[in-house]
Amino acid sequence: MSPDPLPPLREVIAAHGLSARKTLGQNFLLDLNLTARIARRAGDLTACDVLEIGPGPGGLTRALLAEGARHVVAVERDRRCLPALAEIAAAWPGRLTVLEGDALALDPLPHLTPPVRVVANLPYNVGTELLVRWLTPPDWPPFWQSLTLMFQKEVAERIVAAPGSKAYGRLSILAQWRTEPKIAFELPARAFTPPPKVASAVVHLERLEAPRFPANAATLSRVVALAFGQRRKMLRASLKPLGPDLPALLAEAGIAPTERAEQVPLEAFCRLARLVDAR
Repeated sequence: MSPDPLPPLREVIAAHGLSARKTLGQNFLLDLNLTARIARRAGDLTACDVLEIGPGPGGLTRALLAEGARHVVAVERDRRCLPALAEIAAAWPGRLTVLEGDALALDPLPHLTPPVRVVANLPYNVGTELLVRWLTPPDWPPFWQSLTLMFQKEVAERIVAAPGSKAYGRLSILAQWRTEPKIAFELPARAFTPPPKVASAVVHLERLEAPRFPANAATLSRVVALAFGQRRKMLRASLKPLGPDLPALLAEAGIAPTERAEQVPLEAFCRLARLVDAR
């Protein structure tokens, strides 16, 4: 770990007149001890490129570089933060690339050299969508080795939830199908500026080289979205759009038509997705 030569984040924010914007889903994490803890949870970064989304004033960016990341590619939509990020780039010459733009529209891959780890305090308004995109590329394994991401605690609990729990849902299926997800630690609302209304948690997802069970990603996503889109209904109703042969498909998959989505394990959803493709 190298020393951080820059001023405290509160001074950086004051100097550049930065304030977190709700419209951008921003909540700045100012405690450099916590940002260092997130960076360390991502693993050994010395031989990795790191993709960071929404660096803001750069607290986590600084931690990633101080922890030895080979190269950090940071995608930032808010132009107000670019001068602060430029100061970080100057402090660690040649190791930080800042891309201005929307993470949902911008392709960072030309700027990254494998192996790649994704580490981010994700903006709340795009976090779930980005996670789903990273979990459902057409080809697997993906460009990243691991994801170390901060979410609202409720979202983190959905990612690691087991069948039969209220938190179990689409994110649980997609995350557990292709990765080993674990909640690393929780952070109270008071750790952020401004404090959000909910607690947060850091989730570490280590990719599997192959999915736990065979299935087509697009088909599995569709089946799971239908099943959990009306989670209070029995599957014979929520999965009706799959067609008139649904009763036979469910029977062959070993799923009772009277079950609800939260009762069905990952393996059974994958089996159903394969049957949908094979008919």
